[in-house]
Amino acid sequence: MIHLQNVSKTYHSKSGNVDAVKDVNLDIDKGEIFGIIGYSGAGKSSLIRLLNGLELPTEGIVEVAGNRINEVSNAKLRKARQEISMIFQHFNLLWSRTVRQNIMFPLEIAGVPTSKRRERANELIKLVGLEGKENAYPSQLSGGQKQRVGIARALANDPKVLLCDEATSALDPQTTDSILELLADINKRLGLTIVLITHEMHVIRKICHRVAVMENGRIVEEGEVLRVFRQPKEEMTKRFVKQLAEPEEAKETIEHVLERVKEGQVVRLSFIGDSAEQPLITEIIRSFNVDVNILQGKISQTQEGAFGTLFIHINGEETEVEKAIAYIQSKQVEIEVMTHV
Repeated sequence: MIHLQNVSKTYHSKSGNVDAVKDVNLDIDKGEIFGIIGYSGAGKSSLIRLLNGLELPTEGIVEVAGNRINEVSNAKLRKARQEISMIFQHFNLLWSRTVRQNIMFPLEIAGVPTSKRRERANELIKLVGLEGKENAYPSQLSGGQKQRVGIARALANDPKVLLCDEATSALDPQTTDSILELLADINKRLGLTIVLITHEMHVIRKICHRVAVMENGRIVEEGEVLRVFRQPKEEMTKRFVKQLAEPEEAKETIEHVLERVKEGQVVRLSFIGDSAEQPLITEIIRSFNVDVNILQGKISQTQEGAFGTLFIHINGEETEVEKAIAYIQSKQVEIEVMTHV
């Protein structure tokens, strides 16, 4: 559905050239929810603007939904953009128009008859859960409701690709989850290809099938979300994974434990898939003469299964501790000794 080959984008200014995107190669499948994550300045927004033709690449090929975006004429580009919709962080709604009128607006531009525009808008209002808000103005809506209008408007022309540029960054955590769940539902119902630009690993974890990590204009790592969570290769990726796997309170708890205990080992366990749901700690205590103190734990659900991280302190005779660790490894659970105390 989306193919990028050796794509680069350089901005020219009086103060010098800025290489925003550098030699990016990427393929995104039809019906996939694909996340692109990176910190501010990584090149994410420039990359997404290349996908809908708002920017043209300095070098390389950009193909989206069968259209070579960097080579089509202006007339064909306008038509191609009807198959590539976008939602934004700050909604970009028309404040003088109602919910229904905002959703109808792209159809109005496309020359769709009024009756058809209204019929389509009503379908989308129901799809995004805004029944009863048809005649409300944006100023009368919550942030989550505004973003639902933005999503409905983006779907008006029945696009093949939906681009989301930091679409949940302005929302509180609960509203963010509801919008992500809506996007996942739309993906399943319509088979829509969704590309999410974000700096939040929670967004990737919640709904994406695959993820690419950007740094300094380049894609430094790419893969299935569960694989990236379990075995991040690049330092940038490890930093993002730690946003979920190792919250600050976990570090504080471990430091507190290390100050007090003089024996045993503190280890970090990483679970994936079915292993995240097994009663591992109970089995260790029953099978070995060790004490186990749970310091911090968290299990997160991804589109492909569960991913969990658990910090524990194991204490006992050295041989028993070694047996317990070997048993953990036999259960296909990754284990990392944080420190010897």
